[in-house]
Amino acid sequence: MSRPGLKQFFQELASEILAVTWTLYKLMIPTLLAVKLLQELGALVYLSWILSPLMTLVGLPESMGIVWATTLMTNIYAGFLVLLSQAGGDSLSVAQVTVLSTMLLVGHGLPVEARIAQYAGIKLSVTILTRVGGGLLFGWLLHCIYSAGDWLQQPNEIAWTPVKADDSLQAWIISQLQSLAVVFAIIVVLLSLLKLLRLVGVERLLELLLAPFLRVMGIGREATTITIVGMTLGLAFGGGLLIREAEAGHVSRRDIFSSLTLLALCHSLIEDTLIVLLIGAHISGVLWLRIVFTLIVLAATTRWLARRSDRFVERYLFNSS
Repeated sequence: MSRPGLKQFFQELASEILAVTWTLYKLMIPTLLAVKLLQELGALVYLSWILSPLMTLVGLPESMGIVWATTLMTNIYAGFLVLLSQAGGDSLSVAQVTVLSTMLLVGHGLPVEARIAQYAGIKLSVTILTRVGGGLLFGWLLHCIYSAGDWLQQPNEIAWTPVKADDSLQAWIISQLQSLAVVFAIIVVLLSLLKLLRLVGVERLLELLLAPFLRVMGIGREATTITIVGMTLGLAFGGGLLIREAEAGHVSRRDIFSSLTLLALCHSLIEDTLIVLLIGAHISGVLWLRIVFTLIVLAATTRWLARRSDRFVERYLFNSS
């Protein structure tokens, strides 16, 4: 690559990094502040009061409602701390921890990630239904499967205990700043890698190899790389890239919906899966059956979507322009 070409490469890369970072920050920061305010006002108590009766549907004690509520509003780590505080009153089996973990994996960090999906065009109500309803449905199916076969009914053993975090406002601010710095670092590495892969033709090869599989799932080739990023690193990063591609007109509205539906149910497969395995969840539910469930739901959704008119899609699934 010549010097002018190299200069242009880095200028374009810097521009992309700033654009994606700014997009994510302007969505994440106000949402994080709003969630913190709601926490201080006791919103988690009310949310757990709503969710607690639903826990019996998936074979869990009602006290696990506060665990799911905490994870929905914040993150998996916070949910784990609440789970540990409940351990004295509730002895869970491996099957129960697996069911709970899958629901946490699907729903965690909902306010931030739902806001990202909303910015990409998806209605907030659709995202909430997919994440909360999908998590509850999958949890119920797992409960039925494990109960029918009397599988994983032995008492659970936790191999890892998160360190109790400082709950002061100063510690929260420092933690959020650190998280935002990590987001920026990942975006820099991710976009640099993607640009290099595109330059040497590897991204094109991945698209060709995965196109038949994604076609069955109803996702266009243009969204292949973004979908892979979201499944491995998380919805925020996949969603951030999807927003960039959507604004540039590179991804269709239907592909946006299909990709975000997949990522809503099955994202951050590596890190989050390893974390829940450490608290005793079984890999059959948190990885393999989760992937199968996601693919079945996505295949059914995209086929249903193909039979809907553009007017229907725009009216009921996407935000008004």
